[in-house]
Amino acid sequence: MYHRTTPELAARRRELAPGIHEAFEEFSRAVFADGALPEKTKQLIAVAVAHVTQCPYCIDGHTKLAQRKGASPEEIMEAIWVAAEMRAGGAYAHATLALHAIAEDAPHVAARSV
Repeated sequence: MYHRTTPELAARRRELAPGIHEAFEEFSRAVFADGALPEKTKQLIAVAVAHVTQCPYCIDGHTKLAQRKGASPEEIMEAIWVAAEMRAGGAYAHATLALHAIAEDAPHVAARSV
């Protein structure tokens, strides 16, 4: 399993790159602020994306933030299922690449069998 983030590790990360750290925190605040999408919706999107990117820290943090912004366990789970479908859908959709490769290579395969 992954190590938990500690206040000491967070401080060390900030200490090693303070400007970048602050810029990232400012970026995050801007992204997750209420706008055309309410923060609850943005956190549900983040939960889904965290599952696709397989970031355990993001899963933990954004799941808790989604709940704190009013998302129910059912909404969180449904967002995760949307992510799972999108991840699986990518493999399904990319099957067309394999089908094109099979068709393109068919003359070479036929020539070898003669």
